[in-house]
Amino acid sequence: MSLKSVTALRAVALRYGSLFFLMVFWIALGLASPDFFTPANLLTVALQTSVLAIVGLGMTFAMLTAGIDLSVGSMIALTSALAAGLAARAASLPHGAYAGQGLPPVAAIGLALAVGGLLGAVNGILIVRGGMPPFVATLAMLAAARGLTLVYTGGYVIPAVDPVLTFWGAGQVGPLPVPVILMVLLFVVLWFILTQTRFGLHVYAVGGNEETTRLAGVQTRRVVISAYIISGLMAAIGGVILMGRLNSAQPNVAIGFELDAIAAPVIGGTSLFGGVGTLQGTLIGAFIMGTLSNGMNLLGTDPYLQQVIKGLVFMLAVAWDFFSKRK
Repeated sequence: MSLKSVTALRAVALRYGSLFFLMVFWIALGLASPDFFTPANLLTVALQTSVLAIVGLGMTFAMLTAGIDLSVGSMIALTSALAAGLAARAASLPHGAYAGQGLPPVAAIGLALAVGGLLGAVNGILIVRGGMPPFVATLAMLAAARGLTLVYTGGYVIPAVDPVLTFWGAGQVGPLPVPVILMVLLFVVLWFILTQTRFGLHVYAVGGNEETTRLAGVQTRRVVISAYIISGLMAAIGGVILMGRLNSAQPNVAIGFELDAIAAPVIGGTSLFGGVGTLQGTLIGAFIMGTLSNGMNLLGTDPYLQQVIKGLVFMLAVAWDFFSKRK
């Protein structure tokens, strides 16, 4: 086989490999379990994947700038606690920690989303202004945001009983769950931003070579900060959805979620080195993760073994990324 043919095959594998793997995976699970391809189960897969996909889309922006955001799990917990706590009445909460009438649910959700974007901006500022590596800056935010969640909630679960709060996680529009609709809408919006705007071009350029991009006149610091704002905002949206699905804000929710949020883009072809990746690849990667969990549950796989299998899938995706970069 000629070098040209090998290069062409490699390009196809990089672009469509995750989609091919998802299709093969679906066919295998369909043969192994007759319940997999039922409409109810496919809708369940989409619902269970929605939060991971939304947070993964935001993570993709950070990774495309050659960064990473380890704080998304803690941001999910903090923003869900804020949305539920700010909207709650004192009588509905344990130990009377929150006095007063509470904000209108829409305002509470809006403030929670704003906090997510603000914390994302802090991550970006620590990286571009403070000179911190993304791993260190977002790891610090992981600890700080989780600590703020525990301080705010006192370690207690905050109930979310208002229909406006629960609608975003448990509501439906026709036959479709609201989280699935949000996943599709956010994908379309972010895809347009990344592929059809100058900002999206700059995101790829910064990840490819930040210094060259800066010398070309691009405000690279603004690009990086904006990418982390998007990541924080998507984590906040994920927090609101989880709060609605659970009918409560739980201070220990989404522990370790950042690993899945990183795995989805990597499995979908986003490079850990920056500058390479697509949002559609991230969406496919999220569905691979969601399908993997759903399929193993249908087949009765031991929960502890499920963690091992997920880890191996992520390991293979990272190894492929390193191999492709070296080549």
